[in-house]
Amino acid sequence: MAYSAEISRTNPSCFLFLIDQSGSMQDPAPPAMGADAPAAGTRAKAQSVADAVNRLLQNLVIKCAKSEGVRDYYQVGVIGYGAGVGPALGGPLAGRDLVPISEIADSPARVEERTRKVEDGAGGLVDQTVKLPIWFDPVANGGTPMCQAMRQAETLLGGWVQEHNLSFPPIVINITDGESTDGDPTEIAERIKALRTSDGACLLFTLHISSQSAAPVQFPAAEATLPDQYARLLFGLSSELPDFMLSFARDEGFAAAPGARGFVFNSDMVTVIRFLDIGTRPSNLR
Repeated sequence: MAYSAEISRTNPSCFLFLIDQSGSMQDPAPPAMGADAPAAGTRAKAQSVADAVNRLLQNLVIKCAKSEGVRDYYQVGVIGYGAGVGPALGGPLAGRDLVPISEIADSPARVEERTRKVEDGAGGLVDQTVKLPIWFDPVANGGTPMCQAMRQAETLLGGWVQEHNLSFPPIVINITDGESTDGDPTEIAERIKALRTSDGACLLFTLHISSQSAAPVQFPAAEATLPDQYARLLFGLSSELPDFMLSFARDEGFAAAPGARGFVFNSDMVTVIRFLDIGTRPSNLR
């Protein structure tokens, strides 16, 4: 059965994030997407995305942490595309393509203190200071060379699947605010989704952060509810959720119908984190 390979240190899986760093990512995030921030709707898209990616990396580290240390169940890469295209992790990991999760754990660029609201046990909320490792910083400059980013992903993952043919297939998560400026990425996306291990085809998921004030959409099975051609194009690029991820989505309260795709449009940051977590929550971690 596809997407059932055991994920272990011997047979790790792979996550690759493609992050839009174009100039338009300086624009304010949609109001819904800033819903967990003190100034909802005023934070830049780039900052909201950076926060989401850093939290997701932290969650992956925690997921792989055992008594003897962090086990290398995953290799992780972040490719930014804007004024340039290339690896986007910072600090000691700058310039690296795919990095074992134990090195991610050991090498944040820095650790920041953040404040969040938590329940006080008496029906109210209080501020709590937490530490957040930072591996990825917000950047917003240049165009949106999505095709070039996907070609880099295709090359990188083409080599990875050859070396890890027995592994759970790679998952690519593309986070963008809209239109590719270097052509139609459809053909390249299809080539990425055609890459496969013996356990199944590569999965391509999309988080679309539009500048429109259109209603959020999570895991649609059809494009009818999407507001414009860019959203429909990105929906078309996205893979269907495998059955176990469909179950995870439903367990998280999403109304994910059969055929639902790994596509989220203009959702709040809590939903973004849940979306990313669903995409990185294989049921067969050992």
